[in-house]
Amino acid sequence: MELQFVQNNIWLVLLVVASGAMLVWPMISSRIQGGSEVGTLEAVQLINRRDALVLDVRDGSDFAAGHIPNAKHVPLARLEQGMRELEKFKTRPVVVSCRDGTTSAKACALLRKNGFNEVFRLKGGIVSWEQASLPVEKGS
Repeated sequence: MELQFVQNNIWLVLLVVASGAMLVWPMISSRIQGGSEVGTLEAVQLINRRDALVLDVRDGSDFAAGHIPNAKHVPLARLEQGMRELEKFKTRPVVVSCRDGTTSAKACALLRKNGFNEVFRLKGGIVSWEQASLPVEKGS
């Protein structure tokens, strides 16, 4: 009986399966990409309430053009070599920022691999930070 229903309504069944996959995908991709994602409000709360380190992994010129106040700058290309410098921050939450939130996933994965437990990607990166009219520092 159920098999006949599936055969008669294959497109409906495929639609249900695809919809379910689309609902679950954000949770799966977050785990694959190396960390939890936080919005600007959550990032501000982590910074203010838990003294989170903001780690900006963009290139030098992008960082100098504007970054989150007090952010530590370690470009993604040099992050593995700069890990020793970051060791002292292992006990604090780390909010990783890039331009739009995509590059920071690699940095989060690397930080987790090196023993950082509370690692968060800033959803939308510095672009979303600026769109939320939050403060930005210029220069290095």
